[in-house]
Formats: sequence, C-alpha cells, structure tokens
Amino acid sequence: MGMRDDALTIETLPGSRSDAIVLRLKGPITLSSLFPLKDTLGAVTQQLTILDMSEVPYVDSAGLGTVLMFYVSAQKNGRKLALAGVTDRVLSLIRMTRVDTVLSMYPSVEAAEQSA
Repeated sequence: MGMRDDALTIETLPGSRSDAIVLRLKGPITLSSLFPLKDTLGAVTQQLTILDMSEVPYVDSAGLGTVLMFYVSAQKNGRKLALAGVTDRVLSLIRMTRVDTVLSMYPSVEAAEQSA
C-alpha cells in the first residue's frame, strides 16, 4: 500500500474563536477517502472552518474538488473556509490548478484564526 492508499483521519477541534472550527486532517485526500470528509464538512455550521492540512501529503483532483465544493457552499451561506499549513506537494497542485486565487491559505491554524 502506498501513501495514496492510506486512510484519512479527521479530528474536529474547537477554534480559539467561538465561531471557528478546526478540522485536523491526517493522510491523503483522495477519491477513496472523501466520504468521511464530505460528511464532516456537511455538518459544519461555524462561521469559520479551518482545514489544518499540515499532515496531508497528497490531494487528488477529487479531493481538491470536494474542498472547492465546500468553499462555494460556505460562500453562499456567508461563511468562510481557510486552509492552514498546506504542504509543499499539495500547494503545488493548488497553484498548478490556479485554485490559490480562490482559497485563503495561512501558514498555521493560529494565523488563519487571526486573519480569516
């Protein structure tokens, strides 16, 4: 089993702000690991959702699509999505697909909470 077959784990943490939630993601975000992420994102009601991606080594196109769908849904509902700690490999995909012009990215969860 390679890195892309590893399971994605999602830890839900309260943000330092009462209107924020942090989803700490560990593992690759791929087509085979999307359903728990979709379910978790679908249940979010906080004003600010921070995806802590510091332990996400890889995202495929389906994973990126899921993040973008949540971003669009959040925007429609007057909420915000921020990505924190994006790894170099994932950042390369985000830049290559020009999604960096849409998604808000921060070096850390703390920076996202302060800026978003």
